[in-house]
Amino acid sequence: MRKRTNPPNDDPLRARPPAGAPNDRLTNMSDNQRESGQAPLVLESGERVLARLRPDRGRYWRDHGILALLGMGGAGVVLWALGSSHVAIGALGAVLALVVRGLYLFSEQMTMVWVVTDRRLVLPDGRMVALPEIETIRKLMGDLQLITCAGDKHLIRHLADPDGAAATIRQARERRVRRLRN
Repeated sequence: MRKRTNPPNDDPLRARPPAGAPNDRLTNMSDNQRESGQAPLVLESGERVLARLRPDRGRYWRDHGILALLGMGGAGVVLWALGSSHVAIGALGAVLALVVRGLYLFSEQMTMVWVVTDRRLVLPDGRMVALPEIETIRKLMGDLQLITCAGDKHLIRHLADPDGAAATIRQARERRVRRLRN
């Protein structure tokens, strides 16, 4: 019995257009998407991209600076309460730990792209949330927390303009809900 070298192309998720054929459903992947393994964005017929939400470097380091200060204070208070004579060393250790964490996660965080379309929110890993399913949008420092009707929570981190991003998502959600009702 011979093995098939090419699997049948009857799965619509795996279907690809012939070489050289135009494909308006797939957007071009950025270099960051290729490097991070981020899923390509597949748009439905007539769907439009409204915004691409990317992390901001300045906000990333500001957020880590705030965490470092909180960590330094927390470590210092705990060590002081325990009667340790190494309060300053513990506080410095907390700051250094958060600096190392920031350096380690920086390249990964900078590749995260959230896409807002007129129908859904596409997460960096390719999962999707329908806009009408988004129940709550909260600002947390430079981040946005989204909570769905099912209780799923998503965090869009280190945004330069979290208020603007929240307004974009709210407006898109309201338009989509109105369109579905009509």
